Amino acid sequence: MSQGKTRLSRRNFLFVVGASGAASAAAIVATTVPQAPPVASGNDKRKTRGYQASEHIRKYYKTTKV
Repeated sequence: MSQGKTRLSRRNFLFVVGASGAASAAAIVATTVPQAPPVASGNDKRKTRGYQASEHIRKYYKTTKV
């Protein structure tokens, strides 16, 4: 009498390995929640000036021209 042992096929094995990898990656990401940035006060003018094109940004833009 043969007992009905479930044989783990290659497809099921790869599915289980992929699912466990995804679950462990999700667990790692869930535990490393980024901290919220500090709220800028109204008196801090440096953070409220807006976009400033600095020299290294201008150099980058020159390298992207075709």
